[in-house]
Amino acid sequence: MDGLVIGIDLCDTYTHIACSRPEQTWVIPTVVCKNKNQEEWYVDEEAYAHTLVGDGVMEDKLITQVLKDGTATINGIRYEGLYLLKMFLEKALELPKKAAETETIASLVIAISSFEVKLMDSLLYCADYLKIPRERVHIVSHTESFVYYVMSQKRDVWSNQVGMFDLTDESLRYYELRVQRMGRQMQVVADCQNLEEGFHLDVLENLAGAKLADKILCSCADRILQKRLFSAILLTGKGFENTDWAPEFMKQICSRRRVFVETSLFARGALMKALDYQQERSSYPFTCICEGRLKASVSIKILSRDKEKPLVLAEAGDNWYEAKSMVDFVVTGTPELEFTVSPLDPRKKKLVKIPLEGFPKRPDRTTKIQLSLGFSDEKTMVAVVRDLGFGELFPASDSVIKQEVML
Repeated sequence: MDGLVIGIDLCDTYTHIACSRPEQTWVIPTVVCKNKNQEEWYVDEEAYAHTLVGDGVMEDKLITQVLKDGTATINGIRYEGLYLLKMFLEKALELPKKAAETETIASLVIAISSFEVKLMDSLLYCADYLKIPRERVHIVSHTESFVYYVMSQKRDVWSNQVGMFDLTDESLRYYELRVQRMGRQMQVVADCQNLEEGFHLDVLENLAGAKLADKILCSCADRILQKRLFSAILLTGKGFENTDWAPEFMKQICSRRRVFVETSLFARGALMKALDYQQERSSYPFTCICEGRLKASVSIKILSRDKEKPLVLAEAGDNWYEAKSMVDFVVTGTPELEFTVSPLDPRKKKLVKIPLEGFPKRPDRTTKIQLSLGFSDEKTMVAVVRDLGFGELFPASDSVIKQEVML
């Protein structure tokens, strides 16, 4: 489909926007400014310009405002955090639209550091407001963006473990990726950890603070990397826009390792994923196991032509936020649903049964049910079972069973 393909790294302080055609990246503060006298909103340099001349009111920390149900009052009008985020995204997306001279967005992937349902729901509401069809919008974790950025590089970059340090005002994080072969199947497993040694980037403005920060990073690298074999070490985040302040850290991680700096890495990884959604067949033939992805498959035992077989409802590597299914069944035998939960470790495979307690008692094969399956996070499955009756002979009742299953 013709149109813009965009990856966005959306954070509380800065937002990175990467576009494929034209190939361009924008980095703007995550702030929005409202004109005091008219219904005009601004971002980037315009936001600061109108704030400086006094005809605009600027709001920041937009992600925090959404998560905490924050509000802002401008000229006596109260705006919810979600509305401010809508205005920001609308104006931010004008940057690639103007560069490409098109209004159509074919694929948009937004990377976020915290995979919270409230924020993801809010981003989809923003897409609705911007008239971007939901099937063109996907939300991924920073960890998943890291995976797709790395796996879009040449094979020798990810032939062994890949480590990454992400340094921002909000946090110091370490990411790690490894590729595993499971027969013919390839798995990419990645995880992330917040490092307690994080510091505010203001300390880099003086020599003593920079030396201390360099020492802190050296200590982290010594503890995390040790003498393990890495095919690459990546650096991202505003703190690594310039690495001159960390000579000892750079010397340490560059010893017998290749080191790459890409401050817009999460936006670039989101762009790789957005481009892949445009393909009929994925360019990344692997199962991705990371934050935001299921770490177990879920199937249910059914009878098809009187032969028992499993029906897969969700697979390991699926995006748990998008993994939803709805299936109708006719109940036979014991009135219960039997799920098989299959984690990556086959030794941890387990059966979970949900009895249809409270449903009307009817003859065998005269009860039709509807199973709705979703996930509240990557470890929790939510199953909702409704009684649909069986035609006019056995009308549907109001019986509903809702049960959470820990994967």
